[in-house]
Amino acid sequence: MNLPEHYNKLYQDSIQKIKSDTYQIDNLIDSSLDNRFGITLLIRLDKQIRDAIHKFLSDLKMVEPDQYYYPDSDIHVTVMSIISCYDGFELTQINVMDYVEIIKKSIANEKKIQIEFRGITASPSCILIQGFLKDDTLTTIRNNLRTNFRNSNLEQTLDKRYSIQTAIRFRTSLTQKDKFIKVLDSYRDFNFGTFEVDSLELVYNDWYHSAKHEKELYRFEIK
Repeated sequence: MNLPEHYNKLYQDSIQKIKSDTYQIDNLIDSSLDNRFGITLLIRLDKQIRDAIHKFLSDLKMVEPDQYYYPDSDIHVTVMSIISCYDGFELTQINVMDYVEIIKKSIANEKKIQIEFRGITASPSCILIQGFLKDDTLTTIRNNLRTNFRNSNLEQTLDKRYSIQTAIRFRTSLTQKDKFIKVLDSYRDFNFGTFEVDSLELVYNDWYHSAKHEKELYRFEIK
């Protein structure tokens, strides 16, 4: 896949939906009845990257303050959604250590991951930070995870992910579309920074990865 081309198509298609008011508003963001949970293997971003993302979000928030902006504590990159969030999932339904052992096997002997965060893209429901891998290490880990989990009898709903981070979700109708799009365009190729990943986290999480609902299950060091 040509990733820059993929990101660009996402952006252009989604901007057209914003302009035509056919974007998707997430009506569950503020719902106390949302009970969607799952488990995810993820990467935490370093302070430099988070600070750069925070500046981007602040610029957008000045234009559209009522949208849902991910706080620093919730910013992450999904390596793999092991069990995608669904209503009523609880940790008591699985043996966490069974999952830990498969992940250990999947990342054994892999080197540290390098990710460059450059530019933003969009979907019909959110704005995202673009990620580009420096080599195929993360791709190899994801492929190992798919193979090893599918060869097990554990509950899993493995998905296909890119190195991309959701930063904003549409919570309500946009009131200043033109100004909003202008800010997006100014960050289209912005360099948020590059960092080297030395650990992965397995977490129990809600749909939005909010810190108040997230529980770290295991941390994996990459040497």
